[in-house]
Amino acid sequence: MSRFRYASTANWYKGNTHTHTKASDGGKTYLETARLYAGARYDFLVRTDHWVTSDVAADPEPSPLLWIDGIELDGADGSGAGFHVVCLGKCRDMERKMGLVLGMERAREQDALLVLAHPFWCGNSFSDALRHRFDGVETYNHVCRWLNGKSDGLPYWNAMLSTFPGTLGIAADDCHLRPEHPGWNGGWVMVNAPELSPAAILASIRRGEFYASCGPSFLTLECDGQNLHVRTSPVQFVRVVGPGAHGVRVGSFDGSTMTEATLKVPAEWPYAYLEIEDAQGRCAWTNTLFVAEE
Repeated sequence: MSRFRYASTANWYKGNTHTHTKASDGGKTYLETARLYAGARYDFLVRTDHWVTSDVAADPEPSPLLWIDGIELDGADGSGAGFHVVCLGKCRDMERKMGLVLGMERAREQDALLVLAHPFWCGNSFSDALRHRFDGVETYNHVCRWLNGKSDGLPYWNAMLSTFPGTLGIAADDCHLRPEHPGWNGGWVMVNAPELSPAAILASIRRGEFYASCGPSFLTLECDGQNLHVRTSPVQFVRVVGPGAHGVRVGSFDGSTMTEATLKVPAEWPYAYLEIEDAQGRCAWTNTLFVAEE
């Protein structure tokens, strides 16, 4: 048996899960970064400096938004393939000299979520993406769009969903806020959580109760069994995306937009997620719409 993932019974919180500061290779301090994002109506940021164990509770000054602990690991595994892995959650006793594989093991032991970061930019293969049973993958990485256009993680996500249907899809800024890496507020997650706290936000992300966006918004998501009813910000296309070439869509190339749609999700598909696209070509994606009952 499966259930529809999105209850939408709580608040939606906007956040970035991939954030760099002066603690590693970012251009701004924790407080400067927080003020910038708070001004764009973000509710939370995850602190993911390279191989730097964060401790947001020890910050000497109050922040205008919620900081959540995290870390970014980078390095090669036993096959020689290079990875960047964002770990969401408090991770202690981490240092670069331990190497990527041991770092991932230690992060898992501490109950962090492991997200494969910008696999297209890293040159990862689909086999690489499947090898370490990541909890999620960046479907979009904003700084990689700036660097060389390799921002798209959707093919990797679909390859991972075909083997691990619970894999989460995340859009992130990967902000560095330096002249050579200026991009920010280009990819984010909207998390459906009962409150704005580290525990509540991370628990909702773990359950996949969020959507990823580069612009458009989901306002409501409802399902009566087979038919999916959705309300959105103005968009040009709404698509239910399934495995391989399978898909169901509504929309037009005549420039008209819509704010609601009803689509049928074929029961035989092993997974399906929803994609919306606005008139500027910016997209947002749900996680897989149905999850197995525990």
